[in-house]
Amino acid sequence: MVNTHRRQLFEGKTKILYEGPEPETLVVHYKDDVSSSQRKKKAIIDGKGIINNRITEFFMNRLAEIGIPTHFVRRLNSREQLVHEVDIIPVEMILHNAASGYLSDTLGIPEGTPLPRSIMEYSYKNVELGDPMVTEEHITAFNWATVEELDEMVRLTLRINDYMTGLLYGLGIRLVDVSLEFGRLYQEDGSVQVVLADEISPDNCRLWDIRTKKKLDKDRFRKDLGNPHEAYLEVASRLGVLPESLEKEFAKSKEEFG
Repeated sequence: MVNTHRRQLFEGKTKILYEGPEPETLVVHYKDDVSSSQRKKKAIIDGKGIINNRITEFFMNRLAEIGIPTHFVRRLNSREQLVHEVDIIPVEMILHNAASGYLSDTLGIPEGTPLPRSIMEYSYKNVELGDPMVTEEHITAFNWATVEELDEMVRLTLRINDYMTGLLYGLGIRLVDVSLEFGRLYQEDGSVQVVLADEISPDNCRLWDIRTKKKLDKDRFRKDLGNPHEAYLEVASRLGVLPESLEKEFAKSKEEFG
């Protein structure tokens, strides 16, 4: 259900932002919409917003437990969560643990190929320009982030990746890559803290079943692999956050698709 009691501030591809119940807070509403290729391909995955809300809640809480600062406050209902209002830094941090996505497409390296080490890439968050890949020099020269902020974003991305890699491996899932966004949280004392923002879900992670190499993420939609809803349900189930309202649907999908 869409929030109709508060003023809408922004609507993006997969989420709607509303003013929060307290100063400097926002309500994030997760939609079922999915798109790729700069919105040229669009669809609805029933229940995706509910699932991504639960998965994001899970990871934000777990990361906070190991000292990762985030904008997350709490989940409000099946599709909405309360977050601190932050100044989003327009740079997406993309960390590859294996060849995938843009790295595979531009360098011709087969997906899943092990890398000598994890590779960090940066994307300028601008839909009109197609979210182009950029360098550290672009980021600091155009003042999208300071050198200190970028260093902190790199440090946090590496810690998040290490934690998620281990956690997911224990659930039989390979974290192939992860894309993260950060924001500036302004403190009462005037200081500014770089915090993890947006979401962590199959929308911004490439997740493969370790045994079968089956993709359990948005690539099922991007690459027309079929059954994207089943993949999102599978991830939520393994994390132990599958909503009761979707349990019967998940059981049915397991019977049909194995």
